[in-house]
Amino acid sequence: MENLDVMVLRSLRDWRLAGKRALLATVIRTWGSSPRPVGSIMALCETGAVVGSVSGGCIEDDLIHQFTQAYQQAVAAHSSNAKIPSGPPQHIKYGISADEAHRFGLPCGGTLELLLEFDPDLQLLEQLVMSLSKGMLMQRTTLIQSGAVTLTPTDTPCELIIDDQQLVNTFGPEYRMLLIGAGQLTEYLATMALFNGFAVTVCDPREEYTGAWSVPHVTLTKEMPDDVVLSFHPDRRSCVIALTHDPKLDDLALLEALKSESFYIGAIGSRRNNEARRQRMIEHFEQTQASLAPLRGPIGIYIGSKTPAEIAVSIMAEVLAVKNGVPLPKDMDVAHAKNIQQRQHNTTDESVCFVKKT
Repeated sequence: MENLDVMVLRSLRDWRLAGKRALLATVIRTWGSSPRPVGSIMALCETGAVVGSVSGGCIEDDLIHQFTQAYQQAVAAHSSNAKIPSGPPQHIKYGISADEAHRFGLPCGGTLELLLEFDPDLQLLEQLVMSLSKGMLMQRTTLIQSGAVTLTPTDTPCELIIDDQQLVNTFGPEYRMLLIGAGQLTEYLATMALFNGFAVTVCDPREEYTGAWSVPHVTLTKEMPDDVVLSFHPDRRSCVIALTHDPKLDDLALLEALKSESFYIGAIGSRRNNEARRQRMIEHFEQTQASLAPLRGPIGIYIGSKTPAEIAVSIMAEVLAVKNGVPLPKDMDVAHAKNIQQRQHNTTDESVCFVKKT
């Protein structure tokens, strides 16, 4: 599945290319709780079609009502007078009062401010979408007074910038995930990653696994994993995960990944297997505890998962937490959680036995 921002911008471009009027809404400020973070975007066509999101749905409904009701009335009356407004960008706030927060489905105390841009320039939209499709990181600057837009390639992702003069929002490139091994767990994890906007590549030189691969929209390669990591060029928006349990395939790929800026590098396996992997790398590949610090394992958030699908959920959750900068418990919590779960399980079993005996 394509990155959400790219989907929004591509749809907006297509509407403008078809001669339809449209607006681009950007979340520029939030106070208190907010359903969507600053920088989130949504495109709205004059027909009422929407791509993207700035809330849980209620604000989208209000924007549709405000800016496309006239279009629907014009269609019914066979008129061409109904239009999305023209002119410079407009600010709009939601959730200022308790009544509005309730009306628009915002959390208690939540307020958000949007910047609405009307009929964004088609040529600049085409340039932006093309640049993002090539994996470029782009800054889009909008002048508040006139609505004039400039595009600038950049090497540094940054948060949205807004002041009285301009809005600067950084887009792309897609987050990428490289998975070593094409087994059943990989199929589940690749599917989840696609739905979360990652571009996914799967590498496995073993024909018995790649021959049965069935997940669409995934790049599949049969080269040796360490060579694939090199050609993949992992960056700060990339993650590399080894899932084969085979040191011949996993270890060399992980060593190459550790030379990169990948935000997440991990390998499947038990605590014992992961410790053995670290020892191999230290003894045979001149690694140190410090150089191996970015290597995660066991991977995944502990949720008592047993099946491949559940394990994939736990891994995907950890990847997203790291991507979003959310602190996670250390390894000790895995063992601690298992002990608590086992004690609860034993207590339940004893209760059942007691009921049966009485």
